Amino acid sequence: MWTDSTQSSHGASTATRRRFLPVSFPYIITQPLHSLIRHSHTKERKAHASILNMAETERFDVVSDDSDHHFQSQGAYRECFTNAGSDVYKKIMKEWKILYHNLPQTNIYVRVYEHRIDLLRAVIVGAAGTPYHDGLYVFDIAFPAQYPAQPPEVHYRSYGFWINPNLYSTGNVCLSLINTWVGRKHEKWDPAGSTILQLLLSLQALVLNDKPFFNDFWSEIVGRGGRALFEKMAMTYNDNVFILNCKTMLCLLRQPPGNLHAFVVRHFRNRGRAILLACNDYAEGRVRVGKGSEGSISRVRVSGKFRESMREVYPQLYETFLSIDALSESDVECFKMEKCSGLSKNVGKKKYRVIARKVIRKISKFYASTLKLKTEGKK
Repeated sequence: MWTDSTQSSHGASTATRRRFLPVSFPYIITQPLHSLIRHSHTKERKAHASILNMAETERFDVVSDDSDHHFQSQGAYRECFTNAGSDVYKKIMKEWKILYHNLPQTNIYVRVYEHRIDLLRAVIVGAAGTPYHDGLYVFDIAFPAQYPAQPPEVHYRSYGFWINPNLYSTGNVCLSLINTWVGRKHEKWDPAGSTILQLLLSLQALVLNDKPFFNDFWSEIVGRGGRALFEKMAMTYNDNVFILNCKTMLCLLRQPPGNLHAFVVRHFRNRGRAILLACNDYAEGRVRVGKGSEGSISRVRVSGKFRESMREVYPQLYETFLSIDALSESDVECFKMEKCSGLSKNVGKKKYRVIARKVIRKISKFYASTLKLKTEGKK
């Protein structure tokens, strides 16, 4: 049975976007979804109203608009997705129940669709201690007609950025669990035991991790001992990932996915200040990318390329966060000064040093050639 909440927490009607909270998810549902949604009880509605008040954003929610879902054009109206008696329908309802009751308290959010139970959208918040921290990563998922005999299809909303060896700029997701990459038998999709929750947790922990450089296939070939040789490259890769993370943030705020606009704005309104502080810390070499304050024992070397990239993206982040009220009045002045003098000043110094070295090199060459000519003349 489902509870149809027709009043928001402020008492305003939510007819334009209804929220549905599952009161009890039976493992086997024998009624069509639309008939289940109609039935509700006042006592149950009051009980779940408190849940809405406790959390600004539901971890699991049912929405109506599926128009921008990557897989929207495929699988629509197949009988297995509309017939409540089909095995596929029953299995998807099981998945909904598992997600509703077992999603982590934070960092993973799921939206399913009222009229398209074969579609699902998930948002994973980048974890602290990784170059993905504070970012939002959106995945569109589709259940095939042969589910669970076949794994779900997954598309990453990349905005054209290749942010991870497993997450291509085309949106393709390379993962053993969904049989899009090689893997041992226990790592691949198991129709009897694998779930969407397992998939989301794998994306969160195994893909969006602290050293994504080692996600590539060659990492297994060199082994853990050989990985030490590539640590410097891994740190450089993290720098690049964080820049792409920042660019993805801007794209999400400019083109938010359907049904997630308020969620995206709320997230970056809450985290905008911390993101700008991190940008400054990384550019100044106070900490390594992704390490946070615990890594500030000594200054670290920062590449000119990273500073240049940060100089480009930082003002855009500042202006965008300012437009969504992510900064207080005191923050505005502080970050404005950083924007004008902090990052740009450091990059400017770097440029002057490079120019000075070039001038000195040319002068040295000139004097060397002059000295050579004089020596030859004496001979």
